[in-house]
Amino acid sequence: MRRNIVHPGAGKLKYEIREIVAFARELSKWNIPIQWENIGDPVKKGEPVDQWIKDIVMQKAAEDLSYAYSETEGARESRDFLAEKANQRKKIGGPGDPDPALINAGDILFFNGLGDAVAKVFGFLRREARVLGPSPAYSTLSSAEAAHSGYEHLTYRLDPERSWMPDMADVELKVRYNDSIAGILLINPDNPTGAVYPVEVLREFVRIARTYGLFIVCDETYANIVYGGAETAALSQVIGDVPGLSLRSISKEVPWPGARCGWIEVYNRKADPWFDTYIQSLVDAKRLEVCSTSLPQLCIPAIMGDARYPEHLTRRAAMFEKRAEEAYTAFADTNGISLVKPRGALYATAIFDAAVLHDGNSINRSLPVSDPSLADFIREKTADVAPDKRFVYWLLASTGICVVPLSGFASELPGFRFTLLEHDDEKRRWIYKTIADSVRTYLESVPS
Repeated sequence: MRRNIVHPGAGKLKYEIREIVAFARELSKWNIPIQWENIGDPVKKGEPVDQWIKDIVMQKAAEDLSYAYSETEGARESRDFLAEKANQRKKIGGPGDPDPALINAGDILFFNGLGDAVAKVFGFLRREARVLGPSPAYSTLSSAEAAHSGYEHLTYRLDPERSWMPDMADVELKVRYNDSIAGILLINPDNPTGAVYPVEVLREFVRIARTYGLFIVCDETYANIVYGGAETAALSQVIGDVPGLSLRSISKEVPWPGARCGWIEVYNRKADPWFDTYIQSLVDAKRLEVCSTSLPQLCIPAIMGDARYPEHLTRRAAMFEKRAEEAYTAFADTNGISLVKPRGALYATAIFDAAVLHDGNSINRSLPVSDPSLADFIREKTADVAPDKRFVYWLLASTGICVVPLSGFASELPGFRFTLLEHDDEKRRWIYKTIADSVRTYLESVPS
């Protein structure tokens, strides 16, 4: 073509969580049944949707207006409901900290899933304005930030030695000495690590944002999936007078991932004229699409306002706490790898010891497979990939278990993420044990 039509950030759009599926499909010629531990879909992994929730959806689907357009920003009754819930959260501040302004329906904006929201939140930032995010990072967020700028995603460190807590000194140093950073991204509870941030950590993020004139983006997809005695807060409870927005969804909480229904809550929009204009650009962009899907929006007040919903959340949190303990126990006696017990969200992340995959033998390690031609295929595919990805490919070929390499989460730490979602108790325990056993076999597999 006479003009280059490729966006400068096109090469940054990487989503290993789904890309690993393409490789898994290539194993079909060897008839390997796949256990999908890569994607966070509770329903696909066998969790039944409560009948009372289905009844609400069916009732709403019988109403003609559920087939109509909603307002661009979202169904008004749902936005009123969510704004009221946000305002009811107890504010948590220190002495002299300003209270955050109350929000209203105008501060809620619906999207077709948080993938849609993330694309716009980063896509409509000025290209030179960067957002500092965690490492390991959730791929959708890190890729979108990198793509909007055309450069690698800027990250701060999550420390596995401290239960995956953010290195706040690292955060502040990067903010102080890089004036292109306009915002800070955090994920609480965190995906992929399962970490849950105490109030003191959240308030430190707010202090840094206030000190350096930044806004905050907080992914709160898993805000109501917290367990193991962890205590935290919503961004709205600690943000004070700092501009910010949270990302929320019904995908993992109801769960209803196929609804593709998420929203942002905007805080202190008028605190800064640039932030106000930026938020208006998100609304304007949504107008070009007319609106988001109506039915799931209309179900939110009835589902979340139901007297059975709090117990629903408590039951599910207890369920994931039990599974987190199972995963932790499965890896507890495995040399060469460690797993911090998750305290929130739906995932666990295992980390190989620092030197174990970088000892010169990584390329020679393998796992037993069913056919010599399969072994040759894996060796060809793994000749020039990250060491943790090499293990993931061998694990797939040997056991059919599909996990995601941590190198796919903007991380230099070698490891992998798997889910806490398998609903069949026996199969889930087999998955965890088989992964741990495979790690042992893999690390011992170097020819003498």
